[in-house]
Amino acid sequence: MARAHEVLGGRWTLLIVREILFGTRRFNDIRRAIPRISRTVLSERLKSLAFAGAIERVDGAEAQEYILTPAGHELAALVRDFGIWGQRWLTREPAKEDIDLDPVLIDMQRRVSFDSLPKDPFVVRFEIKGHRPRFMLMKKTEASICHQNLGFPELVCIRGPLAALVGWWRGDTSFNGAQRIGLEVEAPRALNRAFPTWFELYAFADVEPASRIANENAHPVKAAARSR
Repeated sequence: MARAHEVLGGRWTLLIVREILFGTRRFNDIRRAIPRISRTVLSERLKSLAFAGAIERVDGAEAQEYILTPAGHELAALVRDFGIWGQRWLTREPAKEDIDLDPVLIDMQRRVSFDSLPKDPFVVRFEIKGHRPRFMLMKKTEASICHQNLGFPELVCIRGPLAALVGWWRGDTSFNGAQRIGLEVEAPRALNRAFPTWFELYAFADVEPASRIANENAHPVKAAARSR
């Protein structure tokens, strides 16, 4: 266990494994998904994982890429358990947390329900307080995040505090609850209602926090009323 911790216990290491598990393979894309890691530290962590035999570097179509070896794929269970533990036991108060916008949008991008999208390409504009606008191009076959609109119709605009967006995405509140704390959707009525259905929520959104479970056990009547 001590030797494994030497390889995997450093800051950012399991987040790097998580990104490669989710299909993020290029150096710059991994860094974009983990914006607070420096290029130097990311390079060091990738070298350590490669030395341990968990990843390997290969030639991609346009640049070098990192892929998981069988040893790396076996870490999927560890990443999952970390995510579940954190979702269940750590305090979840988005308004008080130091959160970055880009990783949230990247997670939304990779969890688009393409079958639910309108047939023609369009853009969702995100105007989140304290951040520059972001644009998510939505097509029936792919989604991508841009720092500017490349010329597609902006059919939907999402505005409000990051805490409200995170609260909905992470499963802390319903979409209606997020709207009550400031999340706004500017779109034609049909698209306004459809927006939440275009995504599968965060992978651990259905993991109930321990504090909520304890509260419901202490107040079963209130819990039953909420479930109706």
